[in-house]
Amino acid sequence: MAKRDYYEVLGVDKGADENKLKKAYRKLAMKYHPDQNPDNQEAEEKFKEAAEAYDVLSDPQKRERYDQMGHRAFDQTGGFGGGGMTMEDIMNQFGGMFGGGGGDFFGGGGARRQPRGERGSNLRIKVALSLEEIANGVTKRIKVKRQTTCDVCDGSGAKDASSVSTCTTCGGAGVVRQVRSTFLGQMATTTTCPTCSGSGKMIKSNCNNCKGEGRVYGEDTIEVNIPAGVEEGQQLSMRGKGNAGRRGGPAGDLLINIEEKPHEFLQRDGQKLIYDLHLNFADAALGTSVEVPTITGKVKIKIPAGTQSGKIFRLRGKGLPALQAYGTGDQLIHVNLWTPKSLTKEETALLEQMRDMDNFKPKLEKGDKGFFERMKEYFS
Repeated sequence: MAKRDYYEVLGVDKGADENKLKKAYRKLAMKYHPDQNPDNQEAEEKFKEAAEAYDVLSDPQKRERYDQMGHRAFDQTGGFGGGGMTMEDIMNQFGGMFGGGGGDFFGGGGARRQPRGERGSNLRIKVALSLEEIANGVTKRIKVKRQTTCDVCDGSGAKDASSVSTCTTCGGAGVVRQVRSTFLGQMATTTTCPTCSGSGKMIKSNCNNCKGEGRVYGEDTIEVNIPAGVEEGQQLSMRGKGNAGRRGGPAGDLLINIEEKPHEFLQRDGQKLIYDLHLNFADAALGTSVEVPTITGKVKIKIPAGTQSGKIFRLRGKGLPALQAYGTGDQLIHVNLWTPKSLTKEETALLEQMRDMDNFKPKLEKGDKGFFERMKEYFS
Protein backbone atom coordinates (compact mmCIF):
# COMPACT_ATOMS: atom_id res chain seq x y z
CA MET A 1 0.00 0.00 0.00
CA ALA A 2 1.39 3.42 -1.01
CA LYS A 3 2.35 5.74 1.81
CA ARG A 4 0.43 8.96 2.33
CA ASP A 5 2.14 12.31 1.99
CA TYR A 6 3.69 13.21 5.36
CA TYR A 7 2.26 16.73 5.30
CA GLU A 8 -1.18 15.25 4.65
CA VAL A 9 -0.72 12.78 7.53
CA LEU A 10 -0.08 15.61 10.01
CA GLY A 11 -2.60 17.94 8.38
CA VAL A 12 -0.12 20.80 7.88
CA ASP A 13 1.05 22.76 4.86
CA LYS A 14 4.59 22.58 3.46
CA GLY A 15 5.61 25.80 5.14
CA ALA A 16 4.68 24.61 8.64
CA ASP A 17 7.25 25.53 11.31
CA GLU A 18 8.43 23.37 14.21
CA ASN A 19 5.66 24.59 16.54
CA LYS A 20 2.87 23.68 14.11
CA LEU A 21 4.42 20.29 13.43
CA LYS A 22 4.70 19.52 17.13
CA LYS A 23 1.11 20.59 17.88
CA ALA A 24 -0.24 18.55 14.95
CA TYR A 25 1.70 15.48 16.02
CA ARG A 26 0.69 15.75 19.68
CA LYS A 27 -2.96 15.98 18.67
CA LEU A 28 -2.79 12.86 16.50
CA ALA A 29 -0.65 10.93 19.00
CA MET A 30 -3.13 11.58 21.80
CA LYS A 31 -6.05 10.65 19.55
CA TYR A 32 -4.62 7.36 18.27
CA HIS A 33 -2.44 6.22 21.17
CA PRO A 34 -2.99 2.49 21.85
CA ASP A 35 -3.81 3.19 25.50
CA GLN A 36 -6.80 5.19 24.30
CA ASN A 37 -7.67 2.60 21.64
CA PRO A 38 -6.99 -0.86 23.13
CA ASP A 39 -6.91 -3.74 20.62
CA ASN A 40 -7.51 -1.31 17.75
CA GLN A 41 -5.00 -2.17 15.02
CA GLU A 42 -6.10 0.68 12.74
CA ALA A 43 -5.52 3.27 15.49
CA GLU A 44 -2.07 1.83 16.22
CA GLU A 45 -1.13 2.07 12.53
CA LYS A 46 -2.27 5.70 12.43
CA PHE A 47 -0.26 6.36 15.59
CA LYS A 48 2.87 4.92 13.94
CA GLU A 49 2.16 6.77 10.69
CA ALA A 50 1.97 10.10 12.53
CA ALA A 51 5.21 9.37 14.40
CA GLU A 52 7.01 8.50 11.17
CA ALA A 53 5.77 11.69 9.50
CA TYR A 54 6.86 13.83 12.45
CA ASP A 55 10.26 12.13 12.63
CA VAL A 56 11.00 13.16 9.04
CA LEU A 57 9.44 16.63 8.94
CA SER A 58 10.86 17.75 12.30
CA ASP A 59 14.42 16.99 11.15
CA PRO A 60 15.68 19.73 8.74
CA GLN A 61 17.97 17.36 6.78
CA LYS A 62 15.37 14.59 6.44
CA ARG A 63 12.71 17.15 5.53
CA GLU A 64 14.88 18.61 2.76
CA ARG A 65 15.48 15.13 1.30
CA TYR A 66 11.78 14.31 1.55
CA ASP A 67 10.77 17.57 -0.17
CA GLN A 68 13.17 16.75 -3.02
CA MET A 69 12.46 13.04 -3.54
CA GLY A 70 9.41 12.10 -1.47
CA HIS A 71 9.31 8.66 0.13
CA ARG A 72 12.02 7.45 -2.29
CA ALA A 73 14.56 9.38 -0.20
CA PHE A 74 14.28 6.75 2.55
CA ASP A 75 13.57 3.54 0.64
CA GLN A 76 17.01 2.06 1.32
CA THR A 77 18.41 4.36 3.93
CA GLY A 78 16.83 2.79 6.97
CA GLY A 79 15.94 4.85 10.02
CA PHE A 80 12.48 6.05 10.95
CA GLY A 81 12.00 7.69 7.58
CA GLY A 82 12.12 4.27 5.93
CA GLY A 83 9.19 2.99 7.95
CA GLY A 84 9.06 0.06 10.32
CA MET A 85 8.87 2.08 13.54
CA THR A 86 8.02 0.01 16.57
CA MET A 87 6.12 1.26 19.61
CA GLU A 88 9.39 1.21 21.53
CA ASP A 89 11.09 3.34 18.85
CA ILE A 90 8.31 5.91 19.12
CA MET A 91 8.31 6.02 22.90
CA ASN A 92 12.09 6.26 23.12
CA GLN A 93 12.20 8.98 20.46
CA PHE A 94 9.19 11.12 21.31
CA GLY A 95 7.97 10.11 24.76
CA GLY A 96 9.50 13.24 26.26
CA MET A 97 6.99 15.40 24.35
CA PHE A 98 4.28 14.13 26.66
CA GLY A 99 6.12 14.62 29.92
CA GLY A 100 8.05 11.35 30.18
CA GLY A 101 10.41 9.00 28.48
CA GLY A 102 7.70 6.90 26.91
CA GLY A 103 5.09 4.36 27.92
CA ASP A 104 1.35 4.85 28.51
CA PHE A 105 0.78 8.55 29.09
CA PHE A 106 -3.01 8.25 29.34
CA GLY A 107 -3.12 6.04 32.40
CA GLY A 108 -4.50 2.96 30.67
CA GLY A 109 -2.71 -0.38 30.56
CA GLY A 110 0.82 -1.19 31.59
CA ALA A 111 4.09 -0.10 30.06
CA ARG A 112 4.57 -1.93 26.79
CA ARG A 113 8.30 -1.82 26.48
CA GLN A 114 10.60 -4.57 27.64
CA PRO A 115 13.34 -3.68 30.13
CA ARG A 116 16.48 -2.74 28.25
CA GLY A 117 19.74 -0.99 28.99
CA GLU A 118 20.91 2.32 27.58
CA ARG A 119 20.84 2.73 23.82
CA GLY A 120 24.22 2.97 22.12
CA SER A 121 25.29 6.14 20.36
CA ASN A 122 25.25 6.65 16.59
CA LEU A 123 28.44 6.49 14.55
CA ARG A 124 29.30 8.61 11.51
CA ILE A 125 31.63 7.56 8.72
CA LYS A 126 32.54 8.95 5.31
CA VAL A 127 32.59 6.80 2.17
CA ALA A 128 34.34 8.14 -0.94
CA LEU A 129 32.95 6.82 -4.24
CA SER A 130 34.05 7.06 -7.85
CA LEU A 131 31.57 8.03 -10.57
CA GLU A 132 31.65 4.43 -11.79
CA GLU A 133 30.62 3.19 -8.33
CA ILE A 134 27.87 5.82 -8.13
CA ALA A 135 26.59 4.78 -11.55
CA ASN A 136 26.31 1.08 -10.71
CA GLY A 137 25.90 0.97 -6.93
CA VAL A 138 28.51 -0.80 -4.84
CA THR A 139 29.01 -2.91 -1.72
CA LYS A 140 31.83 -1.72 0.53
CA ARG A 141 33.42 -3.65 3.38
CA ILE A 142 34.48 -1.01 5.88
CA LYS A 143 36.47 -1.36 9.08
CA VAL A 144 34.82 0.62 11.86
CA LYS A 145 36.08 1.18 15.40
CA ARG A 146 33.05 0.87 17.66
CA GLN A 147 31.67 -0.63 20.85
CA THR A 148 30.34 -4.16 20.33
CA THR A 149 28.41 -6.51 22.59
CA CYS A 150 30.66 -8.32 25.08
CA ASP A 151 30.85 -11.98 24.03
CA VAL A 152 31.78 -13.14 27.54
CA CYS A 153 28.62 -11.96 29.34
CA ASP A 154 26.50 -11.65 26.17
CA GLY A 155 25.89 -7.98 26.90
CA SER A 156 24.48 -8.38 30.43
CA GLY A 157 27.52 -6.87 32.16
CA ALA A 158 27.36 -9.55 34.89
CA LYS A 159 30.10 -11.96 35.90
CA ASP A 160 27.62 -14.87 35.94
CA ALA A 161 23.89 -15.57 36.38
CA SER A 162 24.14 -15.58 40.17
CA SER A 163 25.42 -11.99 40.06
CA VAL A 164 22.14 -10.67 38.65
CA SER A 165 19.06 -9.74 40.65
CA THR A 166 15.86 -7.81 39.96
CA CYS A 167 16.06 -4.04 40.39
CA THR A 168 14.30 -3.05 43.61
CA THR A 169 13.43 0.44 42.35
CA CYS A 170 11.43 -0.55 39.25
CA GLY A 171 10.68 -4.17 40.12
CA GLY A 172 12.37 -5.34 36.93
CA ALA A 173 10.27 -3.18 34.60
CA GLY A 174 13.16 -0.93 33.60
CA VAL A 175 10.92 2.14 34.00
CA VAL A 176 9.28 4.03 36.82
CA ARG A 177 5.70 5.26 36.41
CA GLN A 178 4.13 8.45 37.66
CA VAL A 179 0.43 9.40 37.50
CA ARG A 180 -0.77 12.99 37.63
CA SER A 181 -4.00 14.82 36.99
CA THR A 182 -4.31 17.12 33.97
CA PHE A 183 -7.13 18.81 32.12
CA LEU A 184 -7.25 15.68 29.93
CA GLY A 185 -7.77 13.49 32.96
CA GLN A 186 -5.35 11.06 34.56
CA MET A 187 -2.05 11.05 32.68
CA ALA A 188 0.65 8.51 33.39
CA THR A 189 4.22 9.03 32.29
CA THR A 190 7.09 6.59 32.39
CA THR A 191 10.78 7.35 32.62
CA THR A 192 13.87 5.15 32.50
CA CYS A 193 14.68 3.75 35.92
CA PRO A 194 17.57 5.82 37.35
CA THR A 195 18.88 2.86 39.38
CA CYS A 196 19.28 0.21 36.68
CA SER A 197 19.35 2.53 33.60
CA GLY A 198 16.40 0.65 32.12
CA SER A 199 17.81 -2.88 32.26
CA GLY A 200 15.52 -4.00 35.10
CA LYS A 201 18.48 -5.77 36.68
CA MET A 202 20.95 -5.13 39.48
CA ILE A 203 24.46 -6.54 39.12
CA LYS A 204 26.43 -7.62 42.19
CA SER A 205 29.62 -8.70 40.40
CA ASN A 206 30.70 -7.17 37.09
CA CYS A 207 31.95 -9.11 34.08
CA ASN A 208 35.76 -9.08 34.12
CA ASN A 209 35.94 -8.56 30.34
CA CYS A 210 33.70 -5.49 29.96
CA LYS A 211 33.77 -4.24 33.58
CA GLY A 212 29.98 -4.31 33.81
CA GLU A 213 29.30 -2.27 30.65
CA GLY A 214 28.07 -5.20 28.56
CA ARG A 215 30.14 -3.92 25.65
CA VAL A 216 33.77 -3.66 24.61
CA TYR A 217 35.65 -1.37 22.26
CA GLY A 218 37.18 -2.85 19.16
CA GLU A 219 37.30 -2.93 15.36
CA ASP A 220 34.51 -4.43 13.31
CA THR A 221 34.07 -4.97 9.56
CA ILE A 222 30.68 -3.86 8.25
CA GLU A 223 29.27 -4.49 4.79
CA VAL A 224 27.63 -1.34 3.44
CA ASN A 225 25.36 -1.49 0.38
CA ILE A 226 25.40 1.83 -1.50
CA PRO A 227 22.53 2.21 -4.01
CA ALA A 228 23.19 3.65 -7.47
CA GLY A 229 22.62 7.37 -7.95
CA VAL A 230 23.74 8.73 -4.57
CA GLU A 231 25.17 12.25 -4.41
CA GLU A 232 27.86 14.19 -2.60
CA GLY A 233 26.70 15.13 0.91
CA GLN A 234 23.89 12.57 1.02
CA GLN A 235 23.52 10.57 4.22
CA LEU A 236 22.53 6.91 4.42
CA SER A 237 21.71 5.07 7.63
CA MET A 238 22.14 1.49 8.80
CA ARG A 239 19.97 0.71 11.79
CA GLY A 240 21.66 -1.04 14.71
CA LYS A 241 25.19 -0.81 13.26
CA GLY A 242 26.41 1.95 15.58
CA ASN A 243 27.80 1.52 19.09
CA ALA A 244 26.35 -1.34 21.13
CA GLY A 245 24.05 -0.34 23.98
CA ARG A 246 25.05 -0.51 27.63
CA ARG A 247 24.00 -3.68 29.48
CA GLY A 248 21.95 -5.14 26.65
CA GLY A 249 20.52 -1.87 25.37
CA PRO A 250 19.79 -1.46 21.64
CA ALA A 251 22.65 -0.44 19.38
CA GLY A 252 22.81 2.98 17.77
CA ASP A 253 22.80 3.56 14.02
CA LEU A 254 25.65 3.88 11.53
CA LEU A 255 25.34 7.11 9.54
CA ILE A 256 27.15 7.06 6.20
CA ASN A 257 28.06 10.38 4.55
CA ILE A 258 28.72 10.16 0.81
CA GLU A 259 31.71 11.82 -0.82
CA GLU A 260 32.45 11.86 -4.57
CA LYS A 261 35.97 11.32 -5.87
CA PRO A 262 36.96 13.72 -8.67
CA HIS A 263 36.97 12.02 -12.09
CA GLU A 264 39.93 12.48 -14.41
CA PHE A 265 37.80 13.64 -17.34
CA LEU A 266 34.14 13.92 -16.37
CA GLN A 267 32.23 16.38 -14.21
CA ARG A 268 28.84 15.76 -12.63
CA ASP A 269 25.77 17.99 -12.83
CA GLY A 270 22.93 16.07 -11.14
CA GLN A 271 22.24 13.10 -13.41
CA LYS A 272 24.21 14.64 -16.29
CA LEU A 273 27.90 14.09 -16.95
CA ILE A 274 29.94 16.75 -18.74
CA TYR A 275 33.06 16.33 -20.85
CA ASP A 276 35.11 19.20 -22.29
CA LEU A 277 36.29 18.24 -25.80
CA HIS A 278 39.16 20.32 -27.20
CA LEU A 279 39.44 20.43 -31.01
CA ASN A 280 41.99 22.14 -33.20
CA PHE A 281 40.79 24.51 -35.91
CA ALA A 282 41.39 22.06 -38.74
CA ASP A 283 39.31 19.28 -37.18
CA ALA A 284 36.48 21.68 -36.36
CA ALA A 285 36.49 23.13 -39.89
CA LEU A 286 36.94 19.88 -41.84
CA GLY A 287 35.11 17.49 -39.51
CA THR A 288 36.53 14.37 -37.90
CA SER A 289 35.80 11.41 -35.63
CA VAL A 290 37.06 11.40 -32.05
CA GLU A 291 36.95 9.11 -29.05
CA VAL A 292 35.49 10.50 -25.83
CA PRO A 293 35.51 8.89 -22.35
CA THR A 294 32.30 7.79 -20.62
CA ILE A 295 31.77 5.90 -17.34
CA THR A 296 31.29 2.70 -19.37
CA GLY A 297 34.36 3.15 -21.60
CA LYS A 298 35.37 5.16 -24.65
CA VAL A 299 32.91 5.84 -27.49
CA LYS A 300 33.55 7.35 -30.93
CA ILE A 301 31.52 10.34 -32.06
CA LYS A 302 31.42 12.17 -35.39
CA ILE A 303 32.28 15.87 -35.48
CA PRO A 304 30.57 17.50 -38.50
CA ALA A 305 32.50 19.94 -40.68
CA GLY A 306 32.04 23.53 -39.55
CA THR A 307 31.50 22.70 -35.87
CA GLN A 308 31.63 25.87 -33.78
CA SER A 309 33.30 26.34 -30.42
CA GLY A 310 30.64 26.04 -27.72
CA LYS A 311 28.66 23.37 -29.59
CA ILE A 312 27.16 20.77 -27.26
CA PHE A 313 26.73 17.13 -28.28
CA ARG A 314 24.53 14.82 -26.25
CA LEU A 315 25.05 11.10 -25.58
CA ARG A 316 21.68 9.75 -24.46
CA GLY A 317 21.71 7.52 -21.39
CA LYS A 318 25.43 7.89 -20.73
CA GLY A 319 24.94 9.87 -17.51
CA LEU A 320 23.99 8.71 -14.00
CA PRO A 321 20.82 7.03 -12.70
CA ALA A 322 18.46 8.79 -10.29
CA LEU A 323 18.44 7.40 -6.75
CA GLN A 324 15.59 4.86 -6.44
CA ALA A 325 13.94 6.07 -9.65
CA TYR A 326 13.71 5.13 -13.31
CA GLY A 327 15.74 6.76 -16.04
CA THR A 328 19.37 7.71 -16.59
CA GLY A 329 20.85 11.10 -17.38
CA ASP A 330 22.83 12.04 -20.49
CA GLN A 331 26.45 12.90 -21.12
CA LEU A 332 27.04 16.34 -22.60
CA ILE A 333 30.12 17.00 -24.72
CA HIS A 334 31.12 20.64 -24.79
CA VAL A 335 33.30 21.61 -27.77
CA ASN A 336 36.19 23.99 -27.13
CA LEU A 337 38.40 25.32 -29.92
CA TRP A 338 42.05 24.80 -29.04
CA THR A 339 44.44 27.56 -30.09
CA PRO A 340 48.22 26.96 -30.26
CA LYS A 341 50.25 29.32 -28.06
CA SER A 342 53.27 29.51 -30.38
CA LEU A 343 53.67 29.20 -34.17
CA THR A 344 56.49 28.58 -36.63
CA LYS A 345 57.20 31.09 -39.40
CA GLU A 346 55.54 28.85 -41.96
CA GLU A 347 52.41 28.41 -39.78
CA THR A 348 52.22 32.14 -39.18
CA ALA A 349 52.43 32.87 -42.93
CA LEU A 350 49.67 30.36 -43.73
CA LEU A 351 47.34 31.75 -41.07
CA GLU A 352 47.95 35.33 -42.21
CA GLN A 353 46.91 34.31 -45.75
CA MET A 354 43.78 32.59 -44.41
CA ARG A 355 42.86 35.56 -42.21
CA ASP A 356 42.43 37.78 -45.27
CA MET A 357 40.21 35.28 -47.07
CA ASP A 358 36.52 36.17 -47.04
CA ASN A 359 35.43 32.67 -45.92
CA PHE A 360 37.44 32.97 -42.71
CA LYS A 361 35.74 36.16 -41.51
CA PRO A 362 33.20 35.40 -38.73
CA LYS A 363 29.59 35.36 -39.90
CA LEU A 364 26.58 34.69 -37.68
CA GLU A 365 24.19 32.72 -39.84
CA LYS A 366 20.46 32.39 -39.28
CA GLY A 367 19.80 29.61 -36.79
CA ASP A 368 23.17 29.86 -35.08
CA LYS A 369 22.79 29.75 -31.30
CA GLY A 370 24.31 32.38 -29.09
CA PHE A 371 25.84 31.87 -25.63
CA PHE A 372 22.59 32.08 -23.64
CA GLU A 373 20.75 29.73 -26.00
CA ARG A 374 23.57 27.19 -25.71
CA MET A 375 23.49 27.44 -21.91
CA LYS A 376 19.73 26.93 -21.93
CA GLU A 377 20.24 23.80 -24.07
CA TYR A 378 23.02 22.67 -21.76
CA PHE A 379 20.89 22.80 -18.61
CA SER A 380 17.72 21.36 -20.19
